[in-house]
Order: sequence, then structure tokens, then C-alpha cells
Amino acid sequence: MGDDGGGDGASAASSASGPPGFSYFAVFHNYPLIAALLGFAVAQSIKFFVTRYKEKRWDPKQLIGSGGMPSSHSATVTALAVAIGFQDGFGSALFATAAIFASVVMYDASGIRLHAGKQAEVLNQIVCELPSEHPLSETRPLRELLGHTPTQVVAGALLGFVLATTGQMCFAVADVV
Repeated sequence: MGDDGGGDGASAASSASGPPGFSYFAVFHNYPLIAALLGFAVAQSIKFFVTRYKEKRWDPKQLIGSGGMPSSHSATVTALAVAIGFQDGFGSALFATAAIFASVVMYDASGIRLHAGKQAEVLNQIVCELPSEHPLSETRPLRELLGHTPTQVVAGALLGFVLATTGQMCFAVADVV
């Protein structure tokens, strides 16, 4: 079928695949999402390369694992909140929501999860000291590196802030050019 002279046929194709103005590629222009994902990726990469430098071995678990320096949770939520602030304004309700969300995540990382990791360490030591005939002596050890020290949380937050701010400057320069 031909075009009825009303355009290039793109509007008919877009309405068949989704609502008007919908594009799967719009996600690549979502600055807060990109900033958050970049914050996570950079923080995890730093952990990966720091492990390589300190321990002289490659540890792929560092690319997805929790704990360590810097906090990828803090980098992710801080980058998200700052990017939302730049995009929607630091006085917007959406920024307030993101800032509270970031605060809760960072509190959890440096408080609850840090202490859960310390408890796991103690429990693992107790299990190691059990006699071999005890039913729990063969229990798989609990993960001990769950949370972050306050320094790791602050480092992650600073990383997220720097990435979101740098991204905003890059987007601003691209808009001018």
C-alpha cells in the first residue's frame, strides 16, 4: 500500500508499534538512568581494578558483588538524585523523592548491612569451631562482605556526584554545539 500523501508513513509505523511518541531508544536519552547506571559501572570497575592491584589477581566477582570501596550503591543513588536535580530542578518533588531514597540506601549500606556482615563473620567463626560430627559443621559459610564503612559510602556518593555533574556538563556542551 502506498502513502496517502500525508507524510512519509513513519506515523503509521509508530502507532502500530506503540503509543505516539514512543521509542525504545528514548531510554538512551534518559539522563538520570544513564547517570545511575554509569555510577554503578564505574564504582564496580574501580573495585575490580583495586582488587587486581592489591591482591595481584583478577576477581570477576568484584564486578557484581556488594561491599568494598567505593560503595556502588551510594554512587548509583547519588548519581540518580543529582541527575534528577539537574533535569527537573533541585526544588522538584521528584528530586526530593530521589534524595530521600538515596539517604535510605546509604544509611542501610553503612548501618544495617555492615552489621549483618559483622554478624556473619562471627557466625562463620562459631561454625568453624564446631566439632566435625555436629550437624552444622558442614554448613556453607555466610557472606561477610555485605555492607560499607562510612568512608566507602562517602566515596561512592562523591563518585556519583562527580559523574552526574560531569555528565550534566557534557550534555550542556552538546546542547550548545
